Amino acid sequence: MGNGVVAAVNQSIDFDTASLAADHFGYEAESEEAASAATATAAPGAPAVPGRRRHALLDLSGEDPKTLVPRAPVAAVLGHVDHGKTSILDRIRETKVAAGEAGGITQTIGAYQVERSGRPITFIDTPGHEAFTAMRARGADVTDIAVLVVAADDGVMPQTEEAIQHARSAAVPIVVALNKIDKDGANPDRVLQQLAERGIVSDQYGGDTSVVRTSAKTGEGIDDLLDVILLTADAYVEPRANPQRRAVGTVIDSHLERGRGSIATVLVQNGTLRVGDNLVAGAVFGRVRALLDDTGKRVKEAGPSTPVVVTGLSDVAVAGEIFQVMDTERAARTLAEQRQLADKRNQQQPVRRITLADLASQVTESGVKSLNLVLKADANGSLEALRGQVAKITDPTVKISVVGEGVGAVSESDVSLAAVSDAIVIGFNVKPDDRARTGADAQGVDVRFYDVVYQVTDDIERAVKGMYEPRMIEVFQGRAEVRRIFTVDGRPAIAGAHVTEGRILRSATCRVIRGTREVARSRIADLKRFKDDVREVARGYDCGITLSDFNDFAEGDLIEAYSVEQQNA
Repeated sequence: MGNGVVAAVNQSIDFDTASLAADHFGYEAESEEAASAATATAAPGAPAVPGRRRHALLDLSGEDPKTLVPRAPVAAVLGHVDHGKTSILDRIRETKVAAGEAGGITQTIGAYQVERSGRPITFIDTPGHEAFTAMRARGADVTDIAVLVVAADDGVMPQTEEAIQHARSAAVPIVVALNKIDKDGANPDRVLQQLAERGIVSDQYGGDTSVVRTSAKTGEGIDDLLDVILLTADAYVEPRANPQRRAVGTVIDSHLERGRGSIATVLVQNGTLRVGDNLVAGAVFGRVRALLDDTGKRVKEAGPSTPVVVTGLSDVAVAGEIFQVMDTERAARTLAEQRQLADKRNQQQPVRRITLADLASQVTESGVKSLNLVLKADANGSLEALRGQVAKITDPTVKISVVGEGVGAVSESDVSLAAVSDAIVIGFNVKPDDRARTGADAQGVDVRFYDVVYQVTDDIERAVKGMYEPRMIEVFQGRAEVRRIFTVDGRPAIAGAHVTEGRILRSATCRVIRGTREVARSRIADLKRFKDDVREVARGYDCGITLSDFNDFAEGDLIEAYSVEQQNA
């Protein structure tokens, strides 16, 4: 009734109204037609791609196949820093931007369209694969094709490997742009070999990945790259949409602008967005006052795969949010307010994702069929050993898949990949950085650390067999920086420290970190504020710390306090 629909309990309502009601209670409605179509066979234009996280509003399985028409493929450019991602995008835009096309958005607003042989291609310019993954985490599923840029003179680098893992997790086709082939020292064959070692086998060697040799500096291969993107889209994606329906799509970017209010760059993925439409994106709503192209020229409408700037929203929308057009402004406002309340409730309830303990109980109930892992180790040799041991674990109930791996500390990117892949992060002889720890807590990602390989395999084997046992885990409490050393009898004994994070408890166990190396681990013997013994010292305060088995402090040392707690199955 709040949305203007008067219906008794035994009367039928339309699907849009039912979907709105379901969303209010935290559910996604699916029409009977969509369910039966998904069970039988995918509708034309919506090929089933295993592993893709498609938002219900973007699912084409419920569309009448007769209403679907071809749309422009959407490509995201990923790769290592300084390998030429931006240079390739600049070269494409310089020579191929569709002049006068509505929605020919420039790089400055995050997306633009180009034309090749009379066919448009939409490029999404994101800050990197972390943003690419963050969008997928919300079910945005914006990208049809991932363009992996690799420098011919530099080869596969850490961020290249991360980009490969994120593209695979997204289950989108990969096109490799082998850039900088004009530079001295370029060795394309070596790069192709490195890619093959990581499962990206060029079609030149009998694989299924198209590799295009390019030079952003000279323009060589740019036309070929665009041709390959179109061919890949036709072969694997078959991009289609229904331009006759109300628009749905994804927010690419959003910001406040003086004199214009909230400005959002959106990508229309299905339907047609028009001036005057009532739009809602997450907890933000508004009436579309204007649609603008890259020159600032106003356009009246934007069809599927068209990026366009929207004005008229009530607030700054979150990048990656799905937008939809509603019948009335009242309906848009109501849905936005309901989502605001839902967001507040979700903030009070921690996100729960799969853990090894959960896996054990769910395997017993036949509720889990796969376990995804992200592996991080301190060296390549350790990583190979860990990978080999995990590969030996076999179980008829659970399939174990490594969705990401790398050398070095557990990073925020690893946590993001685990979040969207429902994976568990395994760290071997490494620790997380601060942003990774915070991200894991916020997203509910299970991150585990080991220093003995067989402990990893034992935990996983017990979990997949439903025999996971209680274990002792470290719970981070706080961190303090040593700023002055106090001596007793001429020997350093007391660390004058400033608490920079969390709190330091008198009962805590501590590790002393110097640079990137752990130099000691011991319990706190004394904790003082000035001359008084205290039980704890909070963030922002100074204190004196004495450890029971260590006194060789140095200025700049970090003292991390933690407790050891039992984690029950």
